[in-house]
Amino acid sequence: MSRQATVRKYGKQQKKSRCDRLFAELPQSPVRPALVSANAVQQDDDAIGKLAERVTAINIQDENDEPHRSKPSAKRAPTRRKQKPASPEPARESTPEPVLETTPEPVQEPTPEPDEPSYGDSEAVESDAPEEELRVLCWSEVCPPGDRIMKIAEASYAEVYRVTNERGTSIIKVIRMESPIKAQTKPQQKSGLVDEEPHSEADLLGELQISEWLADIPGFVVYKERYIVQGKACRELLETHQAYHKRAKRQDPGRLQFYPSPSRYLDDTRFLVIELGDAGTALEDFQLLSSDQLWDIFFHVAIALARAEAEVEFEHRDLHEGNLCIRQVGEPVVEEDRDTAAYFGHSGFEITILDYGLSRARGDPDDETIEPVAYDLERDLSLFASEHAPQCRVYRQMRSFLLRGDRVCLPPKSHKIAYAEGVDGPISWALHEPYTNVLWLAYLYDYLVSSFLGPKKELNAFKRITRDFWTHLNPEADDSIPGFASASDIVMFAVESGWIDEDQLMGGRSIIEKSILSILSTDEFARDCDDFEMSSPSARRSPRRHQQRHVIV
Repeated sequence: MSRQATVRKYGKQQKKSRCDRLFAELPQSPVRPALVSANAVQQDDDAIGKLAERVTAINIQDENDEPHRSKPSAKRAPTRRKQKPASPEPARESTPEPVLETTPEPVQEPTPEPDEPSYGDSEAVESDAPEEELRVLCWSEVCPPGDRIMKIAEASYAEVYRVTNERGTSIIKVIRMESPIKAQTKPQQKSGLVDEEPHSEADLLGELQISEWLADIPGFVVYKERYIVQGKACRELLETHQAYHKRAKRQDPGRLQFYPSPSRYLDDTRFLVIELGDAGTALEDFQLLSSDQLWDIFFHVAIALARAEAEVEFEHRDLHEGNLCIRQVGEPVVEEDRDTAAYFGHSGFEITILDYGLSRARGDPDDETIEPVAYDLERDLSLFASEHAPQCRVYRQMRSFLLRGDRVCLPPKSHKIAYAEGVDGPISWALHEPYTNVLWLAYLYDYLVSSFLGPKKELNAFKRITRDFWTHLNPEADDSIPGFASASDIVMFAVESGWIDEDQLMGGRSIIEKSILSILSTDEFARDCDDFEMSSPSARRSPRRHQQRHVIV
């Protein structure tokens, strides 16, 4: 589908840039609720009611994705949920699981016996079985003779390994449950070893539930199964643990070791193991060499988040470069062979989003009996006080938005009181705030631009084309500049700008998806946008949907 030759007109379009005219379609930037009167908010809601529902209900499909069921994204105040017991954790960088290299597609073989772990491409297992119903393995069964195990990362509250056998490759996240280990030795104490806290079953089930909700949404890691591992470590586990930390120490001599040596495992030491598909190379380890890669990485992630927002009110809340993986699944398309004027879809990349340890989702936005699942970030405020990595600023931006409802990022010293009073009452991470996805997409845009190693003229062209887009995406923009409210807004903006073809999103899939996207070109949609643009500038809508106060009890 070729790029549209004309641009829809809103109000006095001759005085607006193309970007501003397109932006008139979207819910507007965060503002301090105290500055917006109740009448102004009501007028604003009346003007864009239909528009907001349609934008958040966009259910997007890539060309190669399987069709999935579309659900409307009605936002309601979450039901109350019990606060999980506090578990103090050391302040440190969250380094989720990078998946470092592409593994050839394994040859499909018969499913192994129930007591033998499989590392091929298996079907996603959707099971709500409690711990006692999961099969229990020992470490020698996880890595039997002939299998290869390599520690590749220390993720949020988990160690990450790649296990390979003749059937293929899997990534396993290993999370220690509440169980004993041997005490630290004096040399370990002297070296500054910091034991990662064990986790209760209640803490772990949230991430597992979100993994299952996202299993059928393209763009998210393939969830295979989970099981319990108990007992002393095998020799292979100890060797790969030692090799990993030797490499880490060479790269960063001052680095602390957070996870106990497997030599300290006892017969009663228990772990929850989550088996995932191998998604390729982590973005942080990938060299960006062409502008096509920039377009595809950014908008593949935005599209996946838009799907998940509409399906399960998903917010990732930890989407830095270690939580995105890249795999080359097709040949890059050279400019002469392209049958579209769009910038998206030419790199041959598949992008996968990982690690939902800090995420939030609700299984069915239409069913108020389903409680949202969300990790309570108030339990450890050190996450917001840390300044050791660029991503730490995004954590503060998220919490500042809950406190203030605008773009101001409060300094670390302002994040010392847990459950402080925010614009919706005491801070609750169970609330659905899709603006957090926008903050992480802004971080991703900045990372892509700063990490680009290809021709400078290609980078300059990318920045020139997206200059106005970045003005509205930038979380440090002035309050007078409208901002995106969700990943769905960003994708719609890209479609209207001609950067993505509607055909690329639909992939020739269901009639429902086509009818949803066709809203973009209806007269009624345009009239809604006209009404919104002509409303009072002081009544610009915040990404926050004003909901009843919700207190975790």
